[in-house]
Amino acid sequence: MPEKRSAIAQAARVVFGREGYSRASVDAIALEAGVSKRTIYNHFTDKEHLFHSVALEGAHQVSEAIAEIMERHLRKIANLRDDLISFAMERAAAVTDFPDHFALVRTLEAEVTRIPPALLEAWKEAGPLSAHLRLAPYLQRIADRGLLTFDDADEAANHFNLLTITHVNQRTFYGALPMPEPETAAIVTSGVDTFLRLYATESSHPHTPGRAG
Repeated sequence: MPEKRSAIAQAARVVFGREGYSRASVDAIALEAGVSKRTIYNHFTDKEHLFHSVALEGAHQVSEAIAEIMERHLRKIANLRDDLISFAMERAAAVTDFPDHFALVRTLEAEVTRIPPALLEAWKEAGPLSAHLRLAPYLQRIADRGLLTFDDADEAANHFNLLTITHVNQRTFYGALPMPEPETAAIVTSGVDTFLRLYATESSHPHTPGRAG
């Protein structure tokens, strides 16, 4: 029954995010979902399987949302600096669209030594480790137009993420401590300008703050 499984998964996100991986119990998840423990075990082998399932499902949902944001802002470049800032701002704001998932992310980071290694690696591959890989093809297409220059698109994408979205996520603890939009904009704008100083060609953005032009 897909609706039962969905209810269990949503309850698990809430409970794992609230109590952490180690302290969360199947009893608490069953109570949150309004089902019996037996119903949970009909769908998931054990607590580890349940955590694994909801962590990867959430990572894929976030990845799909980010893919749409990338396509909207980076498929056609009108003004490189403005488009990169707009992309990073919307991507940073998207964290608030998935509060239960990012509560789970905070659990993963807080309990990293207690999370089963195979589960941790699977989540990293689905989520944070692949973030720059999804951005890299867009940056490569921009470079092919002569607007950016780099030797490694993956490395450039990783630098972009670190300078913008990752910086915001670390400051807000993945949206747990909301930051005023002007502060987010200041971080993103500074990050994009730094990125462009590293990778923009002279023809793409000669008047970026801090660039010779």
